[in-house]
Amino acid sequence: MTHPLDLTAKTIADGIRSGAFSAETVVGESIRRAKAVSQTLNPFAVIREEQALEAARQADSAAARGEPTGPLHGVPFAAKDLTPTAGDLTTLGSWTRGNWVPTQTALCIRRLEAAGAILMGKTTTPEFAFSSFTNSPRWGVTRNPWNPERTSGGSSGGAGVAVATGVVPFAEGTDMGGSVRIPAAFCGVVGLKPSLGRIPMTILPSVFDNISHFGPLARSVADAVAFMETAAGGSDEDIASLPIGFDGAAARREGLEGKRFALSIDLGYYAIQPQVETVIRQAVAETRRAGAVVDEVPMGWTRAVNDEWLDLWCVFMSAFFGSELTEHRHHMDPSVVSMIERGLAMNATAYKRVELLRTSMWRDMARLFERYDALLCPTCAITAPAVTETDDDYAATLPDGRFKGLDLTCPFNMLPQLPALSLPAGFAADGLPVGLQIVGRRFADEQVLSMAAAVEARLAAAGLNAPPMEAAGRSLER
Repeated sequence: MTHPLDLTAKTIADGIRSGAFSAETVVGESIRRAKAVSQTLNPFAVIREEQALEAARQADSAAARGEPTGPLHGVPFAAKDLTPTAGDLTTLGSWTRGNWVPTQTALCIRRLEAAGAILMGKTTTPEFAFSSFTNSPRWGVTRNPWNPERTSGGSSGGAGVAVATGVVPFAEGTDMGGSVRIPAAFCGVVGLKPSLGRIPMTILPSVFDNISHFGPLARSVADAVAFMETAAGGSDEDIASLPIGFDGAAARREGLEGKRFALSIDLGYYAIQPQVETVIRQAVAETRRAGAVVDEVPMGWTRAVNDEWLDLWCVFMSAFFGSELTEHRHHMDPSVVSMIERGLAMNATAYKRVELLRTSMWRDMARLFERYDALLCPTCAITAPAVTETDDDYAATLPDGRFKGLDLTCPFNMLPQLPALSLPAGFAADGLPVGLQIVGRRFADEQVLSMAAAVEARLAAAGLNAPPMEAAGRSLER
């Protein structure tokens, strides 16, 4: 029988409100699963057992008394160790924070809790969320639920595992260069980088940063929509946040008939693993069968996109964490130290000139959107690599001129107003998940989610996004 925890977030909340099952049952199972997967996969920095169970009991009492309840009443969720939550150890994956326990909770999490959701734990991240591999000095390696010798991705790697293993229907993540979408693709879940400003970004020292996003990792598009309905909306806590709400009804309108998609397998320069391309083309074929037009288009981009995004990222790291070197260099990740030093040495004029590339990229996308509703491409160029590898193993130009890159996500942090979603597209020959990235028009988050839901339903009907039985039995056993 299906456990209530395995239902959609909205269905869980409805069941708790009606008395069909209790929040304590749902949250108790979430805690049990979290402890079970922690033994081998290490996705949690903190499991909030006592606090979450007490919140669940209060949710049950409120439902029994017939009190008004929020749309996520009793639904367990997880937040990233990067994101402050009052009363919880929050380390950013780093020893530099000591045993910091914030006194205030980030707005994104406050909104979820105000809607009735229950925070059951804090998920692992690499130090300062710097990497595509979740492996921090503070918490160690977080492993892939389909093969523990592979990475979960990063930097929201713990969140990806928590969702993929059924601990929670959705988890909060952050995305500065793919940190929601990469683990979503590697773990086989949905991951959305919303348009800049749709969810207020309130956890950085600056409110003027323009590559950083909160976003959901979710078991389904429906659960990502539930997250967005609650978390999105303007606030004076973030000057860049948009004073608009989120239209859940529009996001739930499925249908591919008449939609027009541009397809680029490689964005013009990536080396794409053949098994990844096979899965993407199967998903595209199903999208066409559902009535959509999909045209393969040339993209003239080069690895300069990744190199100049890295310049932005290194300056981000040096500006916000460079002060830690004096006291904490000895127990920081050496790669973080290198990035900070590169950022400190960055020429200000060269940094400003990155905007010229970003402008050229936007003009390319603007022309594309004159004809198409969205761009399709792989989320990552490969399936999840070994936990022993690092980002540096994926920053080379191959003899054939192709870029040996891990992911195709950071280009769309260079264009932060474009929503980008990773959808599970199927499983590759090695038994690992592959993500299909859907990039929409600026601020068209509802449309991207709607199209993703329609593709998700089509792939499910065709049996293409069902896991290989041997992988499911081996890795997702609870």
